[in-house]
Amino acid sequence: MQSQRRLEILRAIVDEYVATQEPVGSKAIADKNTLGISPATIRNEMAVLEEEGLITHPHTSAGRIPTDLGYRVFVDKLATVKPLSSAERRAIETFLEGALDLDDVVMRTVRLLADVTKQVAVVQYPSMVKSRVRHIELVSLTPSRIMLILITDSGRIEQRVVELREDAPDLFLSSLRSQLNNAITGHRLPEVADRISGILESYSPSERKDVAIIVSSVIEMAMERPEEKVVLAGTANLARFREDFSTTIHPVLEALEEQVVLLRLLGDANETVQVRIGQEQSETNLRQTSLVTVGYGRDDSPLGALGIIGPTRMDYAGSMAAVSAVARYVGRYISESNQ
Repeated sequence: MQSQRRLEILRAIVDEYVATQEPVGSKAIADKNTLGISPATIRNEMAVLEEEGLITHPHTSAGRIPTDLGYRVFVDKLATVKPLSSAERRAIETFLEGALDLDDVVMRTVRLLADVTKQVAVVQYPSMVKSRVRHIELVSLTPSRIMLILITDSGRIEQRVVELREDAPDLFLSSLRSQLNNAITGHRLPEVADRISGILESYSPSERKDVAIIVSSVIEMAMERPEEKVVLAGTANLARFREDFSTTIHPVLEALEEQVVLLRLLGDANETVQVRIGQEQSETNLRQTSLVTVGYGRDDSPLGALGIIGPTRMDYAGSMAAVSAVARYVGRYISESNQ
């Protein structure tokens, strides 16, 4: 768009339509904005915006509303992100206080995000594939029964009970525990097999059978790919926006019930906030919605992702700020809990 003035008029139309849900006329823009131009000039610029496909009118003689393309230009040209209110900042800063474990963190996060944005919130559990080993523990349950516990830097815990052929002395378990941790702590789960496959050679022939059982079990735990998990909150918020859906919200609700769909929505999230608007959505049933997503965790390789889904008539600046802030706090919590 060549004209900065037209961009300001587009911004005014988006802001007014998001606030009122009513088509926006030139007089409303002139009265509520300090553009310093007349309604007639605004009407002329609105005609150009309509020719460019950025706004449209829902019926004859009505004001104008943004199109999906208009929202896209608006989002791409956002110079600043809407600051969060002090109440929103306090809520985000304190929402993890008292969290007991990863499940608790995820559930608190999704509820908070839905409450702050008044949209549908989606949070993906940290990916096992991207996680690194924090610690492995061998716990003796009986002389010949051992519990293996694999703890990742994302807070996920995998455990397995194995039966050994012989009783396992404490000294044997302590030695094997040290070797395993020295070999794999800090490394990604896909690297585990290569790093511990040689441990077997450092034990006597009489010990190797039991070492092999434990080593193979650790490799299996690291290589397993449990179904990635996504949690949802705030679906009832969609009822507040019934008028934003041309026919019914049922297709949207059906899409949100599918874990596979939700995983695809978050699949390409990274450390930068991303926005998909209307027809940009790959899922047909979600093309009357917009999606705001971002990854959380390490900057170089996010462990998981979170986001919100709502109607295209969305407070994009505020939603982007909330999603970004929540992701930062989740990433910080996971990082600090592993120190």
